[in-house]
Amino acid sequence: MGYAIGLDVGGTNTKVVAVDASGAVLHRSRTATLSSSVDALAGALRGAIADVEQRLGPSSALGVATPGLVRPGERTVHWMQGRMAVVQGLDWQRALGRPRPVPIVNDARAALIGEAWVGAARGLTNVILLTIGTGVGGAALVDGHVLAGHLGRAGHLGHVSVDATGPGDIVNTPGSLEDAIGDCTVAARSGGRFTSTASLVAAMQAGDAAARDVWLTSVQRLAAAVASLINVLDPQCVVLGGGIAMHAWDLLIEPLRARLEEYEWRPLGSATPIVAARLGDEAGAVGAARHAMAADGALSAGVPGT
Repeated sequence: MGYAIGLDVGGTNTKVVAVDASGAVLHRSRTATLSSSVDALAGALRGAIADVEQRLGPSSALGVATPGLVRPGERTVHWMQGRMAVVQGLDWQRALGRPRPVPIVNDARAALIGEAWVGAARGLTNVILLTIGTGVGGAALVDGHVLAGHLGRAGHLGHVSVDATGPGDIVNTPGSLEDAIGDCTVAARSGGRFTSTASLVAAMQAGDAAARDVWLTSVQRLAAAVASLINVLDPQCVVLGGGIAMHAWDLLIEPLRARLEEYEWRPLGSATPIVAARLGDEAGAVGAARHAMAADGALSAGVPGT
C-alpha cells in the first residue's frame, strides 16, 4: 500500500508523519529543526525521511508544511523573514534530493487540511481554523478549497484588527488579534506581571482578579474577531488549536461562547460550532502529507480536493 510522508517544519522541531490514503498514521517522529543554514536543515530532514523509508519502504509522495508565503507552483517560499528566514527561496525538491516535486504548503493551511481530512472538521467544506499560541495563525476552507490569495497572504487571520487605535503588530496591523491574545504580548498586556499565558492562567485560577481581567479582555477580542470572520466566511464550524487553546480550553471556551451569544449574527437561530482541534501538533504534518497525496495520482483516489 502506498503512503505519503508529511513534514511540518517549525522553529524548534520538525514533525514527521507517514500517512496512508485512509489517513491512518503509520509512523510519527520529530527531529530538531537545524535552521542555521540550508545544508544543516536539509541534511537533518533527509535523515528523518531516510529513517521512515527504511522502516516502511519508498514513499509515494512527500509534502512539506512551512511558515511563510508560498510561491505559486508550491515549490518554494517566496517570503519568510525573521526566525525561519532559511526557508525563503529554498527549492525543497533539490534540497531533499527527491526525484519528484515536493509540494509546499503554509503551515496553518496544512493544519486545516489535516483537520478537514481526518480531524475536527472531517467532511466539512467551509471551515475557519485559528491556532492560538506564541502568535495567532489561521486558515480558511471555503467551498472545499483552502484560500491562498494573490500573494499567499490569505488566511493570516491573526492579523485582523480588533482595536484600530492599538499599536501595529509585526505586519503593522493596528491592534491585531495576534497581539490581543498571543503569548508574544502577555508581558505588555499584563503590565509586566506575567511572561507567559501559562503563568497568567495559573494566577487567574488562584484567584488573581487582575489576571482574570487581562484574560477576559483577550477572550472578548477573540470573540469579536471570530464573529467578524463568521460574517465574512460563513463557516460550518470554527476550529481552535495551538498551545493556548489546547492547554486552557475550559477557561477559554466558556467566556468565548458567552461573548459570541452577544456578537454572532445568527440569521437562522443556530450558533456556529466552536470546536477543539483533534490532531494536536501533528495536524500540519498530516495536512502536508494529504496535500502531497492530492498531487500524486497513485494516492489521490477518494481523497477530497484542497
